[in-house]
Amino acid sequence: MEAISAALLQHKPKMVVIDSIQTMYSDSITSAPGSVSQVRECAAQLTRMAKQQGISMILVGHVTKDGAIAGPRVLEHMVDTVLYFEGDTHSNYRMIRAIKNRFGAANELGVFAMTERGLKGVSNPSAIFLSSYRGDVAGSCVLVTQEGSRPLLVEIQALVDDAHGFTPKRLSVGLAQDRLSMLLAVLNRHAGVACFDQDVFLNAVGGVKITEPAADLAVMLAMLSSYRNRPLPDKTVVFGEVGLSGEIRPVPRGQERLREAEKLGFTHAIVPKANLPRHAADFANLQLIGVDTVQQAVDAIRPD
Repeated sequence: MEAISAALLQHKPKMVVIDSIQTMYSDSITSAPGSVSQVRECAAQLTRMAKQQGISMILVGHVTKDGAIAGPRVLEHMVDTVLYFEGDTHSNYRMIRAIKNRFGAANELGVFAMTERGLKGVSNPSAIFLSSYRGDVAGSCVLVTQEGSRPLLVEIQALVDDAHGFTPKRLSVGLAQDRLSMLLAVLNRHAGVACFDQDVFLNAVGGVKITEPAADLAVMLAMLSSYRNRPLPDKTVVFGEVGLSGEIRPVPRGQERLREAEKLGFTHAIVPKANLPRHAADFANLQLIGVDTVQQAVDAIRPD
């Protein structure tokens, strides 16, 4: 740590990358590198120097098998923001999620393509997530999710099949596992669709992780489409939060989500009624269907 501090004062760089913070040690502390006291002290000195010298500093940290930062959690609160790499290991695309722990939450998501010359920014990530989307397939629904200040269109796939064991399987990839059982119960109670003897599998295409409850309605309609083996209406996007009493609640930034869907050529949108724009003329190429309950959403996708 002392050698790096001297080098920073001598060369005065604009950007510094420390790889990794768990291998740093200060002579003023007797504990081994990677210990709580060493990581905390080295991170504090580097953060202080970055602010005093006006240096953009990136601290690389080890992660656990679950993808969380290894070591003391205090490290996350000492830095300005934490950047997490996400994405399918078999895909050429990676997502960098920025999580801000201080001065309020400001989650952002950057999408990058892995090329021979390193990571390259993707200007239209929604087109990538929908590159293999087919509107004539049962069990597929397009969700407009909000990642920080950026709306993204992501395909949600569901497979509902007869259970071949005593306990039906419930598997979710990229979506909240605990909300799956809740949505199945709401679908049974308020729409009369019983899936207690069905295996249910969910997947968010492209390796993106969706944590916001605005995905509830898209997940429910994707499961219903697979259960009935009927595709949803072509070029339809969906978003909305589902409550336990069967109501469809509004979600933040509904106007921005609708603009992104219209820009990518979608013609229909099933959204909470409270998210409908005051002036329908603002979305001339988008037919908006506002729903208040789960039953209304189910009726909206019924071909008859």
